Amino acid sequence: MATLLRVRNLKVEIRVSDGVIKAVDGVSFRIPEGKTVAIVGESGSGKSVCAQAIMGILPSVAAISEGEILFYDPEKRGAFVDIARLPAQSPEMRAIRGGRISIIFQEPMTALSPVHTVGDQIGEALHLHRQVTGRAGRELVIDMLRMVGFPDPVKAYKTYPFELSGGLRQRAMISMALVCRPALLVADEPTTALDVTIQGQILKLIQDLQKELGMAVLMITHDLGVVANMADEVVVMYHGRVMERGTVEDIFTNASHPYLLALLRAVPRFNLEPNERLVPIREIRAEAGSLLKAKEPWPAHLERRRPLLRVEHLTKRYQERKARLFGGGKGQGFLAVDDVSFDIRRGECLGLVGESGCGKTTTSKMIMRAISPDEGAITFNDRGKDVDVLALKDDDLFAYRRKVQFVFQDPFSSLNPRMTVSDILTEPLLIHQIGTQAERFERVRELMTLVGLDVRHLRRYPHSFSGGQRQRIGIARALALQPDLLICDEPVSALDVSIQAQVLNLLKDLQSELSLTYLFISHNLAVVYYLADRIAVMCAGRLVEVAPARKLFSDAVHPYTRALLAAVPKPELESKLDLTALMAGKASIPSEWPRPYTVDGATRLGLIDLGEGHFVRAAEQADLRELRA
Repeated sequence: MATLLRVRNLKVEIRVSDGVIKAVDGVSFRIPEGKTVAIVGESGSGKSVCAQAIMGILPSVAAISEGEILFYDPEKRGAFVDIARLPAQSPEMRAIRGGRISIIFQEPMTALSPVHTVGDQIGEALHLHRQVTGRAGRELVIDMLRMVGFPDPVKAYKTYPFELSGGLRQRAMISMALVCRPALLVADEPTTALDVTIQGQILKLIQDLQKELGMAVLMITHDLGVVANMADEVVVMYHGRVMERGTVEDIFTNASHPYLLALLRAVPRFNLEPNERLVPIREIRAEAGSLLKAKEPWPAHLERRRPLLRVEHLTKRYQERKARLFGGGKGQGFLAVDDVSFDIRRGECLGLVGESGCGKTTTSKMIMRAISPDEGAITFNDRGKDVDVLALKDDDLFAYRRKVQFVFQDPFSSLNPRMTVSDILTEPLLIHQIGTQAERFERVRELMTLVGLDVRHLRRYPHSFSGGQRQRIGIARALALQPDLLICDEPVSALDVSIQAQVLNLLKDLQSELSLTYLFISHNLAVVYYLADRIAVMCAGRLVEVAPARKLFSDAVHPYTRALLAAVPKPELESKLDLTALMAGKASIPSEWPRPYTVDGATRLGLIDLGEGHFVRAAEQADLRELRA
């Protein structure tokens, strides 16, 4: 098959104050016409630097020191052009960049201009590379928006990026990349920040457009499930070098390099045995010291299965505001959380799963009393004493928050960049006036050891640590007050597969080591399956299914839960994504669900008990045979 792009012995050096970093060190691979090549590896392996070199957008501190990037350009009479030798701002390179080779970036919100409409930004790319009139260009842009699946392309043409969901912003980025019909599309982690159903839609869209336009795709990712579903050939990188390359069949059935084998072992899978652990590339062990273990014991007579936290009929409505000439006016409100009830037993992990915007984080904030619900009740079991959380004030609320702590999704933005790790871990102890200065210092040292970090790094700042290390600092801070309940809000969604395995194993070890209870919020079902005892599935502000973890995965009933399961890309060639089960993007729209799961005006919905702790939201008069049909 004809080669569209060939990379030979590529070396890219980054010059920093400490010296020279070899970001890419002798990388070679090829991209055939019309095929998909995936570059796989952890953060820092050189994947994105390769993409930047191909696009001619390397940062000013980086330069290609050696090697070739040969691109077959039909517009140059079928000759190969060496991109590595073209100046980044030369007319030749600018004609290739965007016109013949396009890129989709990882985070569409930062890649799109917030002050220009979607139509203007896509049109700009079109007018730079094609001689078209304004009217014809507008029609071409609207056609491209329609091609990538915008429900109302004409309206989308006039919208701004902040008015779109994450999935639609990614579709706008794809429109901009494809409007000039490139020969090669570089997709740099195009689905990392997206929900699993939106990810499935975007992958299906890229596949469909690839067939329609006959283009090649260079997919850069650390998700081996995406690789198994998308790639024809795979390149595995580590520390700037290629460890292994071959067809996707060779990589998944006959992997030989220890690094690739380690990556495959670190991926959460649905077929893990009950006590089987993930195998990260670099293991960390939780070791609690005497101060952290010295926790107020629970009375021996208390029943273990009595809920630690009970949430009943929780409801939260947000009021939209409409801009007016003389002050803001109230718009139509929407229900973020609608009559949600669940309980968390002491010592268990309850997984709360669903798409972005379904109400998961809003629910967790109400449990923390960061926001107040409109209706409902939250009861906390404080060593046998039932505490009405919504009635707490002043010192009582302060004491409650010591017992319930939060681990945030983005460790970098949740850590103060001006504070050292020592200050970050000491701060909660100072606020709650715990111990003497010597005792606080000893507890901070124990916390560092507990999460597998070197105590010699206490004087470092957050920017000096990797993403996984920063997340461990966030976990250590949450554990400083010895809480009973830990709320983890998407704590591993932005991490590489190997770092993700480290953090998940750490959370599992901490649960038994410190007798913790978890509310684990995520949209990654494989991650929740590994960690959770029970799972509650949330959609459009409501719980639609609750069941023990293994029961849910073996016997899901609700159409939304089934769509979520079908959308999880598995790192197995035998289990390709069932994209038809996504209901053409309508899986999360309650009105599109079949009866008896949707309301028709005369029907009341409630959680129906299917037995063995399995509940599903459906019409109250529906029988079990109808639900399982």
